[in-house]
Amino acid sequence: MVTVIKNVRVFQTGEPVEIIENADIIVDGDTIRSVGKGIASSVKADKVIDGTGKTVIPGLVCGHHHYYSGLSRAMMISAGPQTDLIQILKEWWWRLDRALDEESLYYSSLVCSLDAIKNGTTCNIDHHESPNFIKGSLSVIAKGMEETGVRGIVAYGITDRNYGMKEIRDGVEEGIRFAKEVDSRRAKGENVLCDAMTGGHAPFTIPEEGMEMLADSAKQTNRGCHIHVAEGEYDVVWNHHFYNEDIIDRLERHGLLSDKTLLVHGIYLNEHEIDLLNERGCYFAHNPRSNMNNEVGYSKFIPEVKNLILGTDGCGSNMFEEAKIAFFKNRDAKGPLWPGDYLKALSRANGLVEKYHSGKFGRIEAGYKADLDILSYRNPTPMVAGNAAGHFIWGMSSNCVESVMINGELLYENYRFTRVDEQEIYAKATEVAKKLWKRADSLSASGTSGIKR
Repeated sequence: MVTVIKNVRVFQTGEPVEIIENADIIVDGDTIRSVGKGIASSVKADKVIDGTGKTVIPGLVCGHHHYYSGLSRAMMISAGPQTDLIQILKEWWWRLDRALDEESLYYSSLVCSLDAIKNGTTCNIDHHESPNFIKGSLSVIAKGMEETGVRGIVAYGITDRNYGMKEIRDGVEEGIRFAKEVDSRRAKGENVLCDAMTGGHAPFTIPEEGMEMLADSAKQTNRGCHIHVAEGEYDVVWNHHFYNEDIIDRLERHGLLSDKTLLVHGIYLNEHEIDLLNERGCYFAHNPRSNMNNEVGYSKFIPEVKNLILGTDGCGSNMFEEAKIAFFKNRDAKGPLWPGDYLKALSRANGLVEKYHSGKFGRIEAGYKADLDILSYRNPTPMVAGNAAGHFIWGMSSNCVESVMINGELLYENYRFTRVDEQEIYAKATEVAKKLWKRADSLSASGTSGIKR
């Protein structure tokens, strides 16, 4: 299928930032064929979109999500004190993830995918845990992504916090199983929208044997590791207490640092650790909304991270909002970063996507995948390459997202979904959420094993 977007402003958000006025974009199948002024006049297209007054940007990437949080919005459960990160995890998130079953995870995936698309997020890098539904869980998330048409990468975060080493073995097996499933589908020539990573919850819930298994699964599957690190001080102290080493040194000892690795939060990493993860080319996902919500702090080393990207840590998929909050938090902390730095961080995530999905991402150029957002943004001041990042932070928002194309398919057009029935999915999700909340409410925070090493 050939789709033409005519007479539109092209905003290249990746380096170098460019603004091309009155351009035509020709999409052939899942790929951009060409971009330029007046090039579509002689093209026979299956669909023509009038882009007059519109702006097209490359689709956005959420660098760290938790799809299992999809039905947690305004969750009503009886929770105890939540005065530090561990209490928040035990009283809220770890009760939710133990309550998940196949149905609730499937609708969580559908809801998160719809949320992503309508906010212009075309790819979600997800980190998952559901200790009472491990086997097959990644395939359920992938099903929700692929049915709605969103692109993704998923990992199971291994942990021993509920059932000890059995839980770790089951999590590792699920990660390997899903990676093999993806590889098998690709070998058959199938179009795979959701790929796999290996994953770990956090170093303080992974003993040495678990780390060895995680490293082995990464080698077996030729994937990188997606893991939380130093979100709170507890993770750092725990690793110092039990292993007498910094977190990143521990991961390095197990061979888990590479340019396919995704480290998350990193609030309490030290300068040596930042230098090491930079040397290894690791990606680092900053999640400002979640960090502020959990009151865990802010890293002064964020400006030093080479492969800095942005995630939400399960706070939806709105990357316009995340970039704004990241910028304002940096300003509040008297940091040195400017709007253009956050535009780079959003675009940089495409480099990680390219390590898992075939093709080129993040530019509106010939040969790149057609993951595009069409925005209805009326700029009241001049918009050129030199100030485009300022328009993104100060003017644009998810409210501007009018249409979204992923893999060449227009999944959201004129503020409406084209492939799925949003109203039907949300109605069913509401009923599923009630059952999920009831199960979560019946679980106590002390239900975790409290395993000691």
